[in-house]
Amino acid sequence: MNKLMLTTMIAACALLAAPGYAADAAAGKAKAEEACADCHGDEGAGDDDYPAIAGMPVEKFTKAMQEYQDGTRTKGPKMIKEAKKLSAADVANLAAYYATLK
Repeated sequence: MNKLMLTTMIAACALLAAPGYAADAAAGKAKAEEACADCHGDEGAGDDDYPAIAGMPVEKFTKAMQEYQDGTRTKGPKMIKEAKKLSAADVANLAAYYATLK
């Protein structure tokens, strides 16, 4: 019985610790116009200097933003600065928006 109780407690703690954001692609689009379009373009297509982010899977986009925010990714000082301005909800919304684009 102790193993079951311990497993249940660990699972409950994990659920409480994980942020739960319902991503909003419309809010992501608005944020993209404000924070991302200058470099990545209006539709996230990128160019010779900035990579395309349109169609990027949510998980990949979110991981990249987290790595810019925590310092794991160090290439692109402007990207680091911009990513650090984003809240977790902003990142979720942006990821949802860019994932909808082709």
